[in-house]
Amino acid sequence: MHKISVNDREIVCESGETVLEACLREKIDIPYGCRQGACQSCMVRSLQGAPPLAAQDGLKEVLRHQNHFLACLCYPQQDMAISINPPAEFFTEATVIEKSLLNAETLQLTLQCKESMDYYAGQFVNLKRADGLTRSYSIANNRLHANKLSFHIRRLAGGRFSEWAHQELNVGDKLEVSDPQGLCYYLPTSQENNLLLIGTGSGLAPLAGIVSEALHHGHKGAIHLFHGSREMDGLYWIAEMQELAGQYPNFHYTPCISRGDAPDGVARGRANDVAMTLLPSLKGWRLYLCGHPDMVHQTKRQAFLHGAALQDIHADAFHVASATLD
Repeated sequence: MHKISVNDREIVCESGETVLEACLREKIDIPYGCRQGACQSCMVRSLQGAPPLAAQDGLKEVLRHQNHFLACLCYPQQDMAISINPPAEFFTEATVIEKSLLNAETLQLTLQCKESMDYYAGQFVNLKRADGLTRSYSIANNRLHANKLSFHIRRLAGGRFSEWAHQELNVGDKLEVSDPQGLCYYLPTSQENNLLLIGTGSGLAPLAGIVSEALHHGHKGAIHLFHGSREMDGLYWIAEMQELAGQYPNFHYTPCISRGDAPDGVARGRANDVAMTLLPSLKGWRLYLCGHPDMVHQTKRQAFLHGAALQDIHADAFHVASATLD
């Protein structure tokens, strides 16, 4: 038997008993469904090191990396401390050190954080202003800048936070920054795998961070980035991405527009459709999708039909919502 610390309680898990069974026996409120590891409803997190490997069966790599596991599959091998409910959100103070326009509607905002941040390229944070108004934005830089975070903030008509950030937020002003969140990020494992990144609008922000992180770690597989917009003025960082592609033979960048005439070097069509045409076989690839929800939903289906495994397709709800909500 082993002791299990669950939030503010300590229970005993008997020999041959799973963590889920012990929690239910002690009437601890824990979500569950099939009890066989299929529905993943009983996913919890170990707070003291890695859980038994078998308890992580079927979970995405990023979840395994964060010590999440399925309580219904976990037969403890030692005493454990687990979290069922997510911890209270923590904020740290940050100062605006740079504001610049990437295009007419997209602002690059750079913050200097009071405390260093432990994050992965592709994650997002919540930014909170003095009156409490809070919005989520993806981190656009890699992990080399632990105290500096950059964001691409698209100006949305009537968007309280984005309009304020574009018009009123100044260098030297203070914001509160939450702990990083999200599962759509790069891990320096399986470096032989090919990577496909597809984004629209300011969805380029997390993808650029992931590309930078992958190249920094010497990723060996091919890296293909497709960035789409309706028209040319919705794109940005074209020269920067093209320069990066010139420096790294395994990095390939394709800007796409779905309306109007495409100049040389720019593909005509939706970014996901262009990607699927150029890359008809995606078996063994890892995908990162950020942008409009319809694009993400359609691309997941397309990628699966092109051979990609669902567990290798990464997209956070915030990233897909950021194109339409503020």
